Amino acid sequence: MTDTPRWKRRPAGSTWGDFGPDDQLGRLNLITPEKVLQGIAEVKDGRSFCLSLPLDYPGGNKLNPRRHPPELRPTVRGGGPNFNYPVGRDDPRFTDVVCDDLVLLTLQYSTQWDTLAHVGQMFDADGDGTPEMVYYNGYRAGEHIVGPRDWATGREQPHQGARALGVENMAVKAIQGRAVMIDLEAHYGRERKLVGFEDLMDVLRKDKVEIEPGDMVCLRTGFAQVVLEMKREPDEKVLHGACAVLDGRDERLLNWITKSGLASLIADNYAVEAFPSRPCAEDHCAALPLHAHCLFKLGVNLGELWYLSELADYLRARKRSRFLLTAPPLRLPGAVGSPATPVGTV
Repeated sequence: MTDTPRWKRRPAGSTWGDFGPDDQLGRLNLITPEKVLQGIAEVKDGRSFCLSLPLDYPGGNKLNPRRHPPELRPTVRGGGPNFNYPVGRDDPRFTDVVCDDLVLLTLQYSTQWDTLAHVGQMFDADGDGTPEMVYYNGYRAGEHIVGPRDWATGREQPHQGARALGVENMAVKAIQGRAVMIDLEAHYGRERKLVGFEDLMDVLRKDKVEIEPGDMVCLRTGFAQVVLEMKREPDEKVLHGACAVLDGRDERLLNWITKSGLASLIADNYAVEAFPSRPCAEDHCAALPLHAHCLFKLGVNLGELWYLSELADYLRARKRSRFLLTAPPLRLPGAVGSPATPVGTV
């Protein structure tokens, strides 16, 4: 631990301060040059796999009512759409025809990264008996992560986004290294299954999967394939009742995430963990316990709605589980999440 003016006490079991007082990368610090070389060593066949869904999937907003499909439209030129635009219209000497467009994009609609500014907690970081809105490593709501409204006072203010912990930190890190595939669909099919510690350990034993510190862990559940098969017309009941999800209330599972040293946790489903979670036993608890454990405590970024099926099938047929993962997000300063077009290379 190191001294920092942002907090006097840290959550039990957290990594706050472990990577320095002003760290904004969390466990991504474990992706060292050695881990990159380990990932490169897994490239044996020269095959690359796109691990992203088309960014207009799942379609509609039934998976999350606040997230909508991207809106693609032309930029404006000469008072009209800058699409199939004959440049000779402005100067008859020119023969060029131009297309130029823009997008209104919900950053966490489809294949995505969660930043460490995506989910914080009410936590007494000052040690004065009063919980504050804080994020990983004690970065504060209203000071470092600034929205258009101060919810404590109701005061409106200019939106600044994540002045700390934003997605640009992940982009500069570049997110490339060794990843490990855990194939839950191969064991549990596409039925809804709450996967706890014992279930996960059973899969790892049966498939002889080993995870080492600094590895990025991918969970294939089959959910993204279900989404693709719906062809942008999702069935809400199916969406919320299909495939395996991690049990975020399982303390042994959370402890395993801590002890494994994994650098990031990625799944092809909606939230990695079950949402809504099982009821908690305490008077106050996180609605998203695995998000709280990973993003808030450990500094472990979460990837959601990745397309893992083709790569998982390829690896399974060859009795492999490791591969090189390259997955930088958009270098968009201040954003708390980002679409990704990850590539798995084997």
